Amino acid sequence: MRDLNMRTIIGSLIAFIVTMVMATGAWAQSYQIQPGDALQIEVLEDPTLNRTILVLPDGSITFPLAGSLRAAGQTTDGLSSSLASALAPNFNTPPTVFTSIARVAPPALPGALTSAGPTIEVFVMGEVNIPGKHLATEGTTILQALAQVGGLTNFAARKRIELRRADTNTGAMNTFTYNYNGSGGGIAGNTVLKPGDVIIVPARRLFE
Repeated sequence: MRDLNMRTIIGSLIAFIVTMVMATGAWAQSYQIQPGDALQIEVLEDPTLNRTILVLPDGSITFPLAGSLRAAGQTTDGLSSSLASALAPNFNTPPTVFTSIARVAPPALPGALTSAGPTIEVFVMGEVNIPGKHLATEGTTILQALAQVGGLTNFAARKRIELRRADTNTGAMNTFTYNYNGSGGGIAGNTVLKPGDVIIVPARRLFE
């Protein structure tokens, strides 16, 4: 009798787990991507492209070799198809792309851009060690923000960092270039961030 009860309990647990897995899979397939979501993107033919990407406030993402793509409103399967098409010119055959939801519109990450005073929301994405949406103390500069999110990865295009800022009158997104090495034109490292600013650190090109 005891063995029968145990088999019944185990069978019920297995059925529950299977049901949960199926429900999660169905949710992931139908979920529409939103700004602030973090996406895990994998390219089967070139694992060096695999990374976590943050969906910008305007609903777009920036991916190496593919440029800027609209992500918000798409399913993960739809975005995978869009990425495969955009990446195709760089491969002999269209690549196989997998997109999954790494994190749904997360709150500010603790331990990154934390503060003890008035704060603003900023987004840091691309080749940094802690990408995502963060809280920054008012008066934080772009250089300080990059330091507080763990710095740049080895794949960062240090001379082509972008600061994207929405025009308060028109809503248009203006793009400013920042050279982390400190030479050349563009904005300076002591440029103070504003609410909603997006810092994008692209991946460096071959021989860059």
